[in-house]
Order: sequence, then structure tokens, then C-alpha cells
Amino acid sequence: MERVITSKWVLPIIVVSQFFCTSLWFAGNAIMPDILQRFQLDPGFLAHLTSVIQFGFITGTLVFALLAIADRFSPSRVFFVCSLLAGLFNLGIALPGVQPTGILFFRFLTGFFLAGIYPVGMKIASDYFQKGLGKSLGFLVGALVLGTAFPHLLKSITTHFPWVYVVYLTSILSVLGGLAIWLFVPDGPFRKAGQQLIFREFLSGFKSRNFRAAAFGYFGHMWELYAFWAFVPVMLASYANRYPAAGLNISFLSFLIIASGSLACVGSGYLSGYFGAKKVATSSLVLSCLCCLVSPFFLSRPSPSAFIIFLFFWGVVVIADSPLFSTLVAQNAPERSRGTSLTLVNCIGFSITIISIQLINLLSGSIDGQYVYMTLALGPVVGLLALLKKRTSSGV
Repeated sequence: MERVITSKWVLPIIVVSQFFCTSLWFAGNAIMPDILQRFQLDPGFLAHLTSVIQFGFITGTLVFALLAIADRFSPSRVFFVCSLLAGLFNLGIALPGVQPTGILFFRFLTGFFLAGIYPVGMKIASDYFQKGLGKSLGFLVGALVLGTAFPHLLKSITTHFPWVYVVYLTSILSVLGGLAIWLFVPDGPFRKAGQQLIFREFLSGFKSRNFRAAAFGYFGHMWELYAFWAFVPVMLASYANRYPAAGLNISFLSFLIIASGSLACVGSGYLSGYFGAKKVATSSLVLSCLCCLVSPFFLSRPSPSAFIIFLFFWGVVVIADSPLFSTLVAQNAPERSRGTSLTLVNCIGFSITIISIQLINLLSGSIDGQYVYMTLALGPVVGLLALLKKRTSSGV
């Protein structure tokens, strides 16, 4: 049966599906206190749990890029199949008798199939929207942000229920998101299918100076982003231990702080239409870099309101540039290998997140925790250098 849907509904469906499916990403992080208590694990397990799903995603994106999956096959079908498999492996961490190594294994597999969801979702959007792509990807990345934060909200509202409920609910959402894409979003009108597997297309995008500048800006952004998201609950918990009178609801605040970035993505998408994607992305990188550098002042300040406001502001500027970098990468990638280029850039970007997360975890044991997040400024600095070099060389 042919699927027919008006174009005005395509973006909302992609956005909702992306939100549902990416709720799998931090499902393990949201229930981390329960996992630590159940297995008597060291808090450092958080870094390993976050890194392993990133590693799974990296492996998946590398495989998808090498095989040009999103360009050779229907992106909608790829999205659907991966949403089912990611949801299935997410359930693995709730199996009776599963051990910490098993949890890490299932999170790896979940991350692997998320590679067929997030970048493929961007590929589907770019196949529908050539004009106003920045605004479209703003909504799409906003959905990722909200999906990433959502397990913390689920944990907050299911406090009196077993932690496995968070796992069950996120897997159900993933299946529903995949079904919505498969049933209602056929391949877009601007899709150019690559019928053959050509390995030389794998790195073809990096021949373009504009593509390289956008990619390296994105890499610098990613150094900071997931480390910030992963350690938001840690920052809140550390502050709560230092100032117990603050009475912080760690799960609920983690959700709000991370989720606030979804509005920033939508807003930056609209702003890019007026000021250009590169200018807005540069401004966001500058502000997030400043947040890294001044973080010791706010993390130790005996004012809960100042501390929370600072984290909200950081949560906004740390992600606002993400859809803009994705837009620049998509616009400057070769048409024939756009899906592969998006997937490859995601692969490298998420590889970088593992290094920054593990670095924060390593340094936390040797220096005062309030100073450790200053190291995240390295990423924005690199990103800004890439953007400024591009501006100097191209005159824009």
C-alpha cells in the first residue's frame, strides 16, 4: 500500500519519532543510582556506562558509513529497523540476573543501532527540506536533546516504582517512533540514492574546505556537549552534598537543564535564517567556552539560585550550535554521499566524546571537582579556530 502524507506533517513526525527513539540514549544514566546500589559499584561506572553507548554509536556509524547504508537503502526503512533493534537491546539491561558486564554489552548494542536513528533522521530531513534546512534540523536536534533528557524525567516521576519501568517505557517509545517513520514518512523528494558501494565516497566530503571547517567546528562542540550532559547529575549531586539545605531534586533538575537545550536548538534554527548558521554557531561556541572557564565560580558558590541559573544557561548554549553544524555539514557534503558524510562526521564527533568523558572521570580523582570542567573549554576553542580560519580563507 502506498504511503501518502502531506509535506506539512513530515517534519513533526520526524521530530516526534526522533524524540521517542533517542530517549534510549540516557536511559542507563537515569537509573545509574539504582545500578550502583544493586551491584555495589564505584561512581566511576557512570563514565564507563556513558562511554560504552557512545562507543556503540561510533561503531555503528562507522559501519553504516563504510557500507553507505543510508544512501544505498531506504532511510525510512533503515530508521524503522534500527528503532526496533535498539529498543530490543535496551531491554537487555533489565533482564533477571544480568551483571555489570552484561549491562555494558547491551548498552553498546543499543548505541550501535542508534547510529541508524539519529544521523539517518537528519538524512531523511535533508531529503525533504533543502530550503530552511537549519530550521528543520533545529527541531530535529531539539528532539534529540529532549529525548536525551526524558529518562531523567521518567526516573523522577517513577521514583516509587522499580527502575526497570524506565527501561520498559523507553523501549516502547523507540518502537513507536520507528513505526511512525515507516508508516508515514516515505523517502524524500530530494533523495539521490547511491546504488553501488563505492569506498572512495567514504571520505569524499573532506575534500571540501567548507565541509572540513563545519566538521571541525562540530568536533570541538562535541568535546564539550556529552561530557556536560553526562556530568550534570554529578554536578547537582556534588552541590547537594556540599549544601544539603538547597534540597535539590537531582533527577528532575537534570531533565530540565538538559531539556532546556531543545528550545535553544529550535531558536538557533530560526536565528540562522536571519544571521546565518555560521555566525550563530560561532556565538554559541564562544558562550559555552566561557561557561567552561567560569564554572568553578558557580559550582562552589553558596547560592543555589545562581548555581541553577548558570547550569540552565550552560545547558542552552552548549547545544544551540549543534543543528547549525549539522546544517553546514549537510549543505557542504556531496549530494551523492550526504547520508554517509553525515554519518561519518557523527562517528568522529562521538569518538571525541568518549575521550572528554573519560578525561573528566580521570581528573575527578586527582583535582578538585569544581575545576575539572574547565578542560571542556578545549573543544570550543578548537571549533572556533576552525570557523575563524574558514572565515579568513573564504572571506565570509
